[in-house]
Amino acid sequence: MKSKVYENASEALHDIKSGCTIMSGGFGLCGIAENSINYLATCDLKDLTIISNNIGNSGRGLVKLLKKDMIKKAYCSYVGGNPDLEQRIFNKEIDVELVPQGTFSERIRAAGMGIRAFYTPTGHGTLVAEGKEVKEFDRPCILETALHADFAIIKAQKGDSFGNLWFKETARNFSPLMAMAAKTTIVEVEELVELGELQAEDIHLPGIFVQRIYQGEDYENAIEFKKTREE
Repeated sequence: MKSKVYENASEALHDIKSGCTIMSGGFGLCGIAENSINYLATCDLKDLTIISNNIGNSGRGLVKLLKKDMIKKAYCSYVGGNPDLEQRIFNKEIDVELVPQGTFSERIRAAGMGIRAFYTPTGHGTLVAEGKEVKEFDRPCILETALHADFAIIKAQKGDSFGNLWFKETARNFSPLMAMAAKTTIVEVEELVELGELQAEDIHLPGIFVQRIYQGEDYENAIEFKKTREE
């Protein structure tokens, strides 16, 4: 079997091309694939479709792609704290579909489960429902379709050579769902361990959903660690 382990982000993300749809794990800046995003920001890419909770925040994360005009369309739940995205929305330089967060996660989960679409009352009677089919159950519901991607870029705290993953607390967020919904899942880990080092009961995502994995480095995202005083 071909090894899933890659040397670095450059090798693991070598075939991402312009026009691809990319899911990016993370909630705010918690759990984002820093190394993968930083590498993509150095590439000559355009017309990307990004599926991510908030397309970066405070000038960090996916904002690096946004500032280089790489992103054509985005599906997200939250645009607060992201003045770069806000400005592009006002200037009509990007197509953004704002999706209620529960619906956002369910659309991703549905793709991984092979569910084409589902009905939900969330968003009925609002701008979210415009152009969508409405069906009466116990109350009106709108039809939402599954969200798929060519690639998912996610980060885990630990992973082994088969791609079994362990996430640190809430840094898990949308990442396991995205791994199941993409054609190719690329994972960076803070600690790459040998197969068998992770106990079965500790595995949050089995490696069957991971195609590539590599050891990340130089992480700057202190938001994932609770601090009560300066070091």
